[in-house]
Amino acid sequence: MRIATAHAYDASLASLQKRQQQLSEAQQQLTSGKRVLRPSDDPAAAAVAERALAAASRSDTQMRALDASRFAMQLTESALGESGELLQQARELVVSAGNSTFTDAERLDLAERLRGLRGALFAVGNRSDGAGRYLFGGQSSDGPPLLDGPGGVSFNGVAGQADAAADRAMPLSADGRAIWLLASDPANPAQSLSVFDAMDRLVDDLATAGRTPAQVAQTVSLGLAEIDASAATLSAGRSRAGETLNRLDALGSRLSQDKLDAQQARSEAEDLDMVQAISDFQNRQTGYQAALQTYSIVQRMSLFDYLR
Repeated sequence: MRIATAHAYDASLASLQKRQQQLSEAQQQLTSGKRVLRPSDDPAAAAVAERALAAASRSDTQMRALDASRFAMQLTESALGESGELLQQARELVVSAGNSTFTDAERLDLAERLRGLRGALFAVGNRSDGAGRYLFGGQSSDGPPLLDGPGGVSFNGVAGQADAAADRAMPLSADGRAIWLLASDPANPAQSLSVFDAMDRLVDDLATAGRTPAQVAQTVSLGLAEIDASAATLSAGRSRAGETLNRLDALGSRLSQDKLDAQQARSEAEDLDMVQAISDFQNRQTGYQAALQTYSIVQRMSLFDYLR
């Protein structure tokens, strides 16, 4: 079979170009550390890597939502702990008001101190997270959740809680109405009790002069019962915030593991086996050098070489 010089030249050139392209691809893989640089390199592996990247991105998004929820619940738990301490101080003042030797002026002083504690409790109930959302605003964050009016404190919001993610319970707020205004009334368990109404009654009764010891004793007894009921409701809210924090910690661990699994899947799909890659690169380099030598030999071939 006769092989034309032009055909040998073209074949050698094509082999050289192919070897050069293979060597260049191997060099790019070594430089990037990736086996799959484009979907055409391995469509199946590229699809797996893309799904893993999307899963890792979802985990990152959920982690940001979880961090926001954890921050809000930490502030909520701290605020309710502070409220419990304020109610304990109020309880101690009410107990001291039952001292039969106290004068009206002394009880008036206690009433003013209770009024200050009541104001501090109201401020805690309207505390924000520093980013414009109120800790006890429920599902609404348009304004302070507690409004103080002539008829007492009312809830200016939507009952419930706002969540950071639609598919997972990551609360950004607590139900202020249930925490501050819906304690069980010890005098009438079928009715609800507002901690602010209880404080207001105590302030008014203790500030009233000329009351008999029996009336003062009744005020102290009822006031202590209402403070204890309100404290129990606040404590329950604090416990729920603590339970939520524990659940968020467990959820954070799962999300971190999900992200790690996604990263591992992506790595297995597209990362390069460096030992094998170096071996392939050396083989392709040897093949390229052989093709280059072959091309140089063919390039020198002509009819005159046979006529000499």
